[in-house]
Amino acid sequence: MQRLHTETTATTAPRDTERARPGPGRDLSPLLAGAATAVGGIGAVLALTGSDWPLRGPFTLFFLFAAPAAALAAALSGLDPFGRLIASVAGAIVVNMLVAQGMLALHRWSVTVGIAAVGAFSAVTLLLVLLRRRSRPEPRRSANRQDA
Repeated sequence: MQRLHTETTATTAPRDTERARPGPGRDLSPLLAGAATAVGGIGAVLALTGSDWPLRGPFTLFFLFAAPAAALAAALSGLDPFGRLIASVAGAIVVNMLVAQGMLALHRWSVTVGIAAVGAFSAVTLLLVLLRRRSRPEPRRSANRQDA
């Protein structure tokens, strides 16, 4: 009988040790999400108040695309990350176009109403996602398993 010998190298180390490392740069996603929320919120406030700040346009455009995209991405949690990204960006464009088309068809074009409508759509979508997640029962954990 022949015995097979396998060695564990540094490249085959478990991924848990990579996630558990301390220090800066460990996980930037909460920081980036907070910065994106701040930029979008500032853009919406600047547009609604009619400020003349030079960055009002870019911040408002960021809000108009990021708010519905984030809401739709939260609603599409079952997709893989790339598919969710593509679907949420396309959905954000569709939401913006439908709001603009609706206002033009009703002869009620207004920047503030458009921003409010996109913000309301995003808020309602996120609220519905949160309510749906809260109404689902939590999966039961087995008594043998210990979580750290």
